[in-house]
Amino acid sequence: MGQEISDSHFQAEDFDAFRQRLQDETRLLQQWFDDGMFPRGEHVVGFELEAWVVDQAARPAPINEALLQRLADPLVVPELARFNLEFNGTPQRLSGAAFSLLADELQHTWGRCNRLAGEWNARLAMIGILPTVVEGDLNPGNMSSMLRYLALDEQLRLLRDGTPVQVDINGRDRLRFSHKDVMLESATTSFQIHLKVDADRAGRFYNAAKVASAAMVAVSANSPYLFGAELWEETRIPLFEQAVPVIGGERVKRVTLGTGYVDSIIDCFAANLNNHPVLLPELMEDSGEQLLHLRLHNGTIWRWNRPLIGFDRLNRPHIRIEHRVVPAGPTVVDSVANAAFFVGLVCALANLPEPPEKRLPYAQARENFYRAAHYGLAAEIRWLDGRRVGLKRLIRDELLGLARTGLAKLAIDPEESGYWLGIIAERVRTGQNGASWQRAWVRCHGVDMAALTESYLERQESLSAVHEWTL
Repeated sequence: MGQEISDSHFQAEDFDAFRQRLQDETRLLQQWFDDGMFPRGEHVVGFELEAWVVDQAARPAPINEALLQRLADPLVVPELARFNLEFNGTPQRLSGAAFSLLADELQHTWGRCNRLAGEWNARLAMIGILPTVVEGDLNPGNMSSMLRYLALDEQLRLLRDGTPVQVDINGRDRLRFSHKDVMLESATTSFQIHLKVDADRAGRFYNAAKVASAAMVAVSANSPYLFGAELWEETRIPLFEQAVPVIGGERVKRVTLGTGYVDSIIDCFAANLNNHPVLLPELMEDSGEQLLHLRLHNGTIWRWNRPLIGFDRLNRPHIRIEHRVVPAGPTVVDSVANAAFFVGLVCALANLPEPPEKRLPYAQARENFYRAAHYGLAAEIRWLDGRRVGLKRLIRDELLGLARTGLAKLAIDPEESGYWLGIIAERVRTGQNGASWQRAWVRCHGVDMAALTESYLERQESLSAVHEWTL
């Protein structure tokens, strides 16, 4: 959830001063675009993986501080809850065997952390929503100690006028409840894919990521249960959106697919300034050249596809598209296969002679996304030029081919591309992703969330991709 702050209590003048700096930095960013300040020609992939720490009963284990201190690895950092961790990878230039390099490093880091967790009789779980989590686990006492999280909780409560969060998710079951704090977010763990792109073409990539979001959420779905209720294939989507409500219309929502396509990626940062109240007015000593206030503010707006500003070792700015629709898990190989599919598909879509956003109205792309989150690979959507098609067939017959083309243009080795996209192809052929496996297990063995989680973890630790899992 981003960078730490030094204070969690703010005065009215802090918000005024922060907003002035945000305006100045947004103008500076626009100037950088106008002046061509961004280097071109290097595509890079990276990720953030959010995970659970669970005890011997497969229940959330709030021990991340002790585990992180023992691990002492800069690639693994705290998350919102004391039972969550965030794993990062060394970004890889998109060529050769980039995805295998990501997978090898993540598997090594994951294995080391998992072994250390055993010192507390705990282990790691890579899953969108942990089946054994109950609402009582999502309490302020289980919040990580970073001041950022305390301040977010306070400011989000103010934005909803102090009213409780109201959750209403209608899936195969219906789940309705109210909650008082930000901790609901900690139940939604994801695999966030970062794609560094040329700034002058970032708008095309951003639009392409939105077009691709339906296929991505369907093929990767891994969150069918919450508090024992059987809901959407990717229940993470409605849960996270409803966990961060604010007063106002669609344009001010902080967790959303967005309100439309963009002409330039700068449109997103203008919308940040104009549509979203400041949550964390931390004033920092900076000339503005690092855009610290703009980046902090952007980190409190959780679009399912989010543009990020970063800086390289030479202090040159760059643009990344952060794709947030994919849940964690089920395994390292499944996660990296999702990244390969996303990168290849988005690069192909963004480079089509006729932009796909010209052939798919935004309202339809948005409807496709939520249908796919609800029904997964069984969803039927409207694709380019209004054609109605089942997502499973679309991925198999068209999108995998586009992804292969996109990876080839990035100079990914053909064997590398074939391996990772082959995992996606088999997942689609069998129709078995994490969500469908969990549902099938429950149909076979009954509604026992602890036993489901144990079976899931056994298969996760076998390192087999989810399409190979048995019941």
